[in-house]
Amino acid sequence: MRHIERHRTAHIGWLRAAVLGANDGLISTASLVVGVAAAGTARSAILIAGVAGLVAGAMSMAAGEYVSVSSQSDTERADLDRERGELATAPEAELAELAGIYRKRGLEPVLANEVATQLMARDALGAHARDELGLSELTAARPLQAAVSSAASFAGGALLPVVLTALVPTVYLTPVVIGATIVLLIALGALAAQVGGASLVRGAGRVALWGAMAMGASALIGRLFGTTVT
Repeated sequence: MRHIERHRTAHIGWLRAAVLGANDGLISTASLVVGVAAAGTARSAILIAGVAGLVAGAMSMAAGEYVSVSSQSDTERADLDRERGELATAPEAELAELAGIYRKRGLEPVLANEVATQLMARDALGAHARDELGLSELTAARPLQAAVSSAASFAGGALLPVVLTALVPTVYLTPVVIGATIVLLIALGALAAQVGGASLVRGAGRVALWGAMAMGASALIGRLFGTTVT
């Protein structure tokens, strides 16, 4: 019978970007809506602020994630190019280096040399990338995937406060947005914790706490300054 294993590391790349984007979109846009609404602003101005925050935030997340992950990808590529050159100019030294890695992991010297020799004969660069540099297909940097995932998840998270702004009467808007946002943050935190194998309570609680603090600070600023957007 075939044994199939599914590891959480296979999801860590896209999960990190998706959860970060959704949380950021929800918290930042909800805080923006709450802050502007607390200043006594008309619904149309609140809605414009929310939509602008959604679009600007999604583009900012995509750009930031693309640049960040591209830098990681460039570093990985440079390391692989260097390793490729060393394999071409000093294969014996690279063989000894790989065998040394296996010896440090507990293999007998003879077995370590044999394993290194066989792996290098099959895929020398792949063996060094995996065992010397710590690079693998599962954790490889994917800039475009990270950028699209971040932008889409940010927009998805930001959509809730924008929709509520369009539908809920202005007099009830602030408490409704705060309540709905906290509920969704708890759900997102619990989901991320479950997929990542962490505590559901801790994952949900820390996200909800920071979201509540952000919205509370925004509401306070709106009340203190009482700025009316026309």
